[in-house]
Amino acid sequence: MRTPIAACLLMLLALPASAEIYSYTDASGNKVFTNQPPDGIKTESVKLPPMNTMDPPEVSAPADTTTSTSSTAQSQPYNQVQLTNLPTEEALRSNNGTFTVRAALKPALRPGDSLQLLLDGQPYGAPTNVPLLQLSEIDRGDHTLVLQVKSGDQVVQESAPVSFTVQRVAVGGAKPAQPLPKPRN
Repeated sequence: MRTPIAACLLMLLALPASAEIYSYTDASGNKVFTNQPPDGIKTESVKLPPMNTMDPPEVSAPADTTTSTSSTAQSQPYNQVQLTNLPTEEALRSNNGTFTVRAALKPALRPGDSLQLLLDGQPYGAPTNVPLLQLSEIDRGDHTLVLQVKSGDQVVQESAPVSFTVQRVAVGGAKPAQPLPKPRN
């Protein structure tokens, strides 16, 4: 007895989803669509194509992790951590010592992690979650950059060091040498 009642209730719930749609042209010449045809106006029934549907993705159960696997995942969470956009074979020409480098990470930076640059072994700038990093007023000469991925204050992983040379052109040139005073006799 309960099965026919439940089926009737389900059919009643499905009725609004299969409601008819009507169209007509109003007095101003605009096309109007409605689910209730107005009285005294000629309407046309609109046939809609079937809705696109997609089955939900299958979710697999998490794999059984051991302590050694989870500690490895924490120590090496990224397959790729490297700096790009730096010339390694020639000098980087930057008259004001400002340039940008890109952090290449695979997979993408995880929530809660941040990026920290080390310039010549010292932290440069504040940790960030933006993969495009700008360096400013870097002195001419040879330098080394390392990219660290941090979780809080803990370093999770870091890139291999990248060596590069900054070449800056001096504005105004060097002062001309002053002639030496002549010795008095």
